[in-house]
Amino acid sequence: MISIEHWLAFAAASAIMLAIPGPTILLVISYALGHGRKTTGALVAGVALGDFTAMTASMLGLGALLATSAGVFTVLKWIGAAYLIWLGLKLWRAPVGATEATTETETARERPLRIFLHTYVVTALNPKSIVFFVAFLPQFLDTTLPLVPQMVIFEATFLVLATLNASTYALMASAARKTIRNPNIQKIVNRTGGSLLIGAGVLTAGLRRI
Repeated sequence: MISIEHWLAFAAASAIMLAIPGPTILLVISYALGHGRKTTGALVAGVALGDFTAMTASMLGLGALLATSAGVFTVLKWIGAAYLIWLGLKLWRAPVGATEATTETETARERPLRIFLHTYVVTALNPKSIVFFVAFLPQFLDTTLPLVPQMVIFEATFLVLATLNASTYALMASAARKTIRNPNIQKIVNRTGGSLLIGAGVLTAGLRRI
């Protein structure tokens, strides 16, 4: 069993890293602002499963492959960047309704399953996250103890923290949505969120291997 000191150090480092908004959190905020609290479950599930996929891929060796293979890293990087830019452009061009009925109609078009899949893809296809787990996790492992139980505990801890973090951002953005009913303000919010996602895509395209 891992020591409480190792676990606390890992939890603290993970919490700090998660608190810094990245592409996934920007997407969560954008969806929550645009669609409200109804999307929280789909958003949080997408983040949790995406992080689980990234961490599991790291443990299975994909992280090491990405760290050593420039070609594989570049392909995955460009796929993720293009996807973020596409989502940003979609949000930028999203129509803004002047009435509550119009808003509800637009919200209904974006099904929870699609929101879940978008969030999952952005989270899971971030090559920097996969490589990061490879470099990050070993620092907290005790080589004198069985490794698999430690990895399971650390992964579960990270997933719980990631879920709480995404939930907090989603709920805060949903609460703020009540103050942006004005169509002009909604347009500004959509274009700001779209610009941030496009910027995140451009930054992702410029990522280099660790």
